[in-house]
Amino acid sequence: MRFDLITLFPDACRAYLDASIVGRARRRGLVTVETVDPRAWAGGRHRGVDDRPYGGGPGMVMAAPPLAECLDHLCTLSAAPRLLLTSPQGRRFDQGWARELAATSHVVVLCGHYEGVDERLSRLFPLEPLSVGDVVLSGGELAALTVVDAVIRLIPGVLGNEHSATAESFSTGDELDHPCYTRPPEYRGLEVPAVLQSGDHAAIAAWRAEERDRRTRGRRG
Repeated sequence: MRFDLITLFPDACRAYLDASIVGRARRRGLVTVETVDPRAWAGGRHRGVDDRPYGGGPGMVMAAPPLAECLDHLCTLSAAPRLLLTSPQGRRFDQGWARELAATSHVVVLCGHYEGVDERLSRLFPLEPLSVGDVVLSGGELAALTVVDAVIRLIPGVLGNEHSATAESFSTGDELDHPCYTRPPEYRGLEVPAVLQSGDHAAIAAWRAEERDRRTRGRRG
């Protein structure tokens, strides 16, 4: 699988992409993740990629020409890449969408910035606006990294335990995961539930199912 992140701040992404599960997956060749700076397609001495908005108002808008040429290039790298645009106006990203993307071979994420991107890009390309929540970020890099992380962990062979991705929150619909404990069995007066130390696997499974339901109802209504 391949990810291309179109970003004005590639250095802001690289440390995370080199770390932990994502970094290991890249080093093992299970996934390719590249950062692409659209300034490479910008003209002029300063390689500007933004300009003032028509109609006035605060901030700047990412210009269509360098972004369109960048997308033109990335679209030649595979037959039908999924093109995402980070935006607070987009569809809310969730685990179902992550599973859908994990089944594709090439995903391009355009990291929005400033006041947004020239609207004509959405007329020229099948961009899918994507949001990670009802918040406004300074740039789309954090949202793009969220997508990359959520999708990569679903690729076979990435996680050390093949059942990890199917035994956590949202692995079966909207249900949250059960509480987890590890050693020591008692800490600051708080003990691990006795059922988890019982060795009775049926009782443990029943407790976990009950706790998943209780936690989901309590936190998600």
